[in-house]
Amino acid sequence: MSLQSVRDHLASVAPDLVVIETDASSATVELAAAAHKVAPGQIAKTLTFKVKDTVFLLVARGDARLDNKKAKAAFGGKAKMVSQEEAEALTGHPVGGVCPFGLAQPLPVYCDVSLRDFDDVLPAAGATNAAVRIAPDRLADITGADWVDVCQPPRG
Repeated sequence: MSLQSVRDHLASVAPDLVVIETDASSATVELAAAAHKVAPGQIAKTLTFKVKDTVFLLVARGDARLDNKKAKAAFGGKAKMVSQEEAEALTGHPVGGVCPFGLAQPLPVYCDVSLRDFDDVLPAAGATNAAVRIAPDRLADITGADWVDVCQPPRG
């Protein structure tokens, strides 16, 4: 149902976007980069965090790591990743397919400025073998995301 909820959501807000399904798994950044023939940084990973009682999604470039100091300043407390089970229950998407589209319930969405290093990025699309190619600013626009700077620059 998760993949369908993403398709339904995109059909209503961005009907021109196409969900790309692959035969290969794209459940991790490395697998997704290989499946879509892009650099790992171009994969837009969606992470589910909690600060105090607030749960939110952070979308960042695939090779970025959270900077705890920046995140604490931006989100008003220590950001803790929720469990896989909690992430799936809150988003309606399986881990490896979590994305900011077609959510089971409304959640705040943040996009890290690291995404702007690319003309287009590939977030998952509700399944471990599905993604969408989209410009970072459009991703933020259609998900109502706020931009934040909470990641460390990629190494190398």
